[in-house]
Amino acid sequence: MTVESTAARKPRRSAGTKSAASAGAKRTGSAAKKSPGTTGAEPELVQLLTPEGKRVNDATYDPYVADITPEELRGLYRDMVLTRRFDAEATSLQRQGELGLWASLLGQEAAQIGSGRATREDDYVFPTYREHGVAWCRGVDPTNLLGMFRGVNNGGWDPNSNNFHLYTIVIGSQTLHATGYAMGVAKDGADSAVIAYFGDGASSQGDVAESFTFSAVYNAPVVFFCQNNQWAISEPTEKQTRVPLYQRAQGFGFPGVRVDGNDVLACLAVTKWALERARRGEGPTLVEAYTYRMGAHTTSDDPTKYRADEERESWEAKDPILRLRTYLEASNHADEGFFAELEAESEALGKRVREVVRAMPDPDHFAIFENVYADGHALVDEERAQFAAYQASFADAGEGK
Repeated sequence: MTVESTAARKPRRSAGTKSAASAGAKRTGSAAKKSPGTTGAEPELVQLLTPEGKRVNDATYDPYVADITPEELRGLYRDMVLTRRFDAEATSLQRQGELGLWASLLGQEAAQIGSGRATREDDYVFPTYREHGVAWCRGVDPTNLLGMFRGVNNGGWDPNSNNFHLYTIVIGSQTLHATGYAMGVAKDGADSAVIAYFGDGASSQGDVAESFTFSAVYNAPVVFFCQNNQWAISEPTEKQTRVPLYQRAQGFGFPGVRVDGNDVLACLAVTKWALERARRGEGPTLVEAYTYRMGAHTTSDDPTKYRADEERESWEAKDPILRLRTYLEASNHADEGFFAELEAESEALGKRVREVVRAMPDPDHFAIFENVYADGHALVDEERAQFAAYQASFADAGEGK
């Protein structure tokens, strides 16, 4: 099975500027339309590449991808394929007992790669715990993402090396971090922007609402990128909100746009627009990437208990990798040699990930006490001493035998 067909595996059967903002609102209104390859009505959204791999025009967002080259298109495809391969390998490693937990991004590659490639080097990214594709775009070695899930470190990379913050487990809190950072960027007079990622479930958190309030009042240069993958663990989006998520921005005084989260070109274009708007000092934007979590919420979850096969099958027809491949082939932008080389590269990546994870050293038992306070603390010193005595008791027990 090739990497791009991973999403096709079946589960068991179960029960802006003013003009851009107004144009986005028009496309993402309450009217619904029937999309090819789906089983029901779909909301209108910004789309540049249909599920059948056909390029469609959009006067507002076309300029943001007008100069994209065939090489860059192949690069986007490569990013998505390798990210999916890494994600599949991490899932397998967890099943083999090498990782304690894993949060898969399967199905959300276009949303992450498109938005990630829209950022500049001097922009700053605040992720959740699922932004493996964004981390790839920011130059973070994918094997560094696995240390926390293996339990050998608390992050695995220096956030300031790639302007990519450590993964955030607490739901929604990173939006506050991003807002505060963006307010600081504005006070420093920099023209960079900040982007915060969160899911549809996090949109119900108070932290997100506070972030919207502060970012709007202080005109912070931040983009809120919500990946609406339809399920907050087992809770569907329609049980969390009475209106489409992107419309929530209106109540806080800034634009919201819904984009096809399985269309990498549309995600790239819309995020570029939102980031440029932020850099110009026009404040925050909410981007809702309408996508789907093809796998489990995490490896501790069983999605067959709360969603039906038909729902997943309707989204398989909109697979982000397959639609870009179809477009590349139809446009003669890629040949079989390219796809064969990429398949070999993806297998090599999987092999490297396996080898690196299994070779990760166990952490120093006392590392947990480091970096809690900059100058040390008496209570931490006391806890360290107690833990040292506890560890020593095992050695004493062994000597007594």
